[in-house]
Amino acid sequence: MDELESIRQKRILEIQQSLEQKQYPSNMVTIADASFDEFVSKYKLVLVDCWAPWCGPCRMLSPVLDELATEMQGKVVFGKLNVDEEKMTAVNLGISSIPAMLIFREGKLIDKLIGAVPKQKIIQKLQPYM
Repeated sequence: MDELESIRQKRILEIQQSLEQKQYPSNMVTIADASFDEFVSKYKLVLVDCWAPWCGPCRMLSPVLDELATEMQGKVVFGKLNVDEEKMTAVNLGISSIPAMLIFREGKLIDKLIGAVPKQKIIQKLQPYM
């Protein structure tokens, strides 16, 4: 009987994890001033890419973050904040150079990366928080 209960509990956990993963977007989410606080609080771990269309390094980093959003679905949610269009949030966050990647856990800013860094460095920065 204990073995059946163990199998049942394991299966319940697998189903819960699967459902949680489906609730996480698998692509970059565009964030606006009005939705910023709600977005970073909605998920356990969020990386926000602060960028602008005229920024060359930002454009180079974009496909890397798109890949990571898919690869890390269920663990990290990736958002994009256009600092030219969403000035209020950019000012509130003290963004002075881009690209800037801000890492939030449960709605609180816990870390950041500045510049167009390699994919592996982004992964290494996120892993301790997962």
